[in-house]
Amino acid sequence: MIMKVKVFDESHEKDLEEDINSFLTEEKELIDIKYSVSTSIFSEEQIYCFSALILYK
Repeated sequence: MIMKVKVFDESHEKDLEEDINSFLTEEKELIDIKYSVSTSIFSEEQIYCFSALILYK
């Protein structure tokens, strides 16, 4: 079987958690998960980006 990649990107960590959990309930052989958080400022608002890269078979 060939290794595949799935990328998730959300503005709230709970949304990212829900997306990943939904994806992982399907039958897949999990290899690794890479997690990242970035922030930026737009006007006076702080913006968060929560992302994950999932390697699976």
